[in-house]
Amino acid sequence: MRSDMPPDPLGVTSAPPPLRHPRRTAPGCLPGGPAAHPRPQPTSQEHTPMAAPREPDRAKVEAFMEKALGDLSGAMATALCAIGDRLGLFKALAAHGPARSQDLADRLDLRERYVREWLRGLTAAGYLTEPEPGTFALPPEHVPALAAESGPMFLGGVHQMLPGLWQPYEQLVEAFRTGGGVPQAAYPPSVWDGMSRFSGSWFESVMIDDWLSTFPHVVGKLERGSHVADVGCGAGRALIVLAKAFPRSRFTGFDVFPAQVERARAGAQQAGVADRVSFRVLDVAQGLPDRYDIVTTFDVIHDAADPRSLLASIRAAVKDNGDYLMLEVNSRDRPEDNTGPVASLLYGFSVFYCMTTSLAGDGAALGTCGLPEETVRTLCAEAGFREVTRSPAEDPFNVLYDVRP
Repeated sequence: MRSDMPPDPLGVTSAPPPLRHPRRTAPGCLPGGPAAHPRPQPTSQEHTPMAAPREPDRAKVEAFMEKALGDLSGAMATALCAIGDRLGLFKALAAHGPARSQDLADRLDLRERYVREWLRGLTAAGYLTEPEPGTFALPPEHVPALAAESGPMFLGGVHQMLPGLWQPYEQLVEAFRTGGGVPQAAYPPSVWDGMSRFSGSWFESVMIDDWLSTFPHVVGKLERGSHVADVGCGAGRALIVLAKAFPRSRFTGFDVFPAQVERARAGAQQAGVADRVSFRVLDVAQGLPDRYDIVTTFDVIHDAADPRSLLASIRAAVKDNGDYLMLEVNSRDRPEDNTGPVASLLYGFSVFYCMTTSLAGDGAALGTCGLPEETVRTLCAEAGFREVTRSPAEDPFNVLYDVRP
């Protein structure tokens, strides 16, 4: 194992033993010299010619080339989507209907030539249509993904994140060579904003009705009034949604980033729930200040530098009759089963953010797909929890667990 590679912090994988190569000698000689070890006579088997390398299947070559070009095209379309999200182009088309490039540019105070090229690019990619020459439309079927900010299918947050994730590209490449990682300070605020928008659309649209409803006893606790802590609260979107739905409960969010805590406080004030939601700067791995009826984490544990210590702190803070709600990435127990477009996207997030930021702090580097159900159960048991129940709610990205002492 290379000395610059971190040890496996969880003991769930192991590196293969190092290969041992025999010492090289001159052709036809063995240690001790030719007199001591006469050169063996070749056998007929040794004269058998090696099989020629298999010629690649031409159809498969062409099929892969088509896929690779499609991926390149998709990368450019995604970059164009990031521009459309940033400048409000999608939402303008959704709100006002088909438009010519000049009309759209005038409406948003943009330069027509850029808008026209953007429209042409995303029409070619199939994101927009051109019902009449020079007039462009956002099909109603595409609105949920591109313009419906609070809906469960909205991808604008991801589009916003991606340019920021690529910003420390050179640092990331160097980390491949030398080890270590890219610290969170290397990323621009657009990454956090995009994360908040991406997760926030889920919180607002499906968290309570589709997910929490699968754990009726938790809903009952919230309705009667509970003390709730959210670890790694970010901009506070989850607690704000919960505070609106369950006014008898009290909520406290904790995050290590002061800027995120300030955003969360402002969001609670704007939403009118600041009387029952508070936010604090705190490294929860060092312990929480109280014991709670319910503790939550939303896509946090796989990013933690020391997931074992964090889970131990959470267990110490959950009352003996309490619940810990853990939302994590919906990955498979066997890494080789994580395939397809969603898995590819998740591994990309891992390389460009989740894994490398953990390595920057000499952390566990679980990665985005590093907490499948089997590992969740193992770590929670080690932390002192006795029961882990997986929600039956289906989602390609996430899974919710109710973890109990």
